[in-house]
Amino acid sequence: MKCPYCGSENIRTLETRDSPDNTIRRRKECVNCGKRFTTYEYIETIELMVRKRDGRLERFDINKIIRGLQKACEKRPVTMEQIHALAEKVRQELMAMGKEEVTSQEIGDLVMKHLKSLDRVAYVRFASVYRRFEEPEDFRRVLQEVR
Repeated sequence: MKCPYCGSENIRTLETRDSPDNTIRRRKECVNCGKRFTTYEYIETIELMVRKRDGRLERFDINKIIRGLQKACEKRPVTMEQIHALAEKVRQELMAMGKEEVTSQEIGDLVMKHLKSLDRVAYVRFASVYRRFEEPEDFRRVLQEVR
């Protein structure tokens, strides 16, 4: 690290703080010129890509999970906070896999795993879209799973 003012490499750290956005804020001072400046340190994450059913590849978008959950949880006693927490839990599990590419099926399976314990009616609603139900028997099978 070099001083942005004089270019000296003789720098000391005065203060270190965690920021809410998973970065580390460091207040530094150049020993040579005495000027102070702030640096931010962050973890470089991989860009997660999603392989769709039709073979297309697109960027992972947590908002798609949130929208799907909102539809499934409509008129149910589930708060937006719970929906956001579930979506974030799914995102973290996907990142923990360490893969750069996941399938939409892996995402759907994780959502269903967590939704089942949150609200069983929302689980059935989500399953009907995610698994593309076509017959009443499809609902019966999922209802048996929930029981």
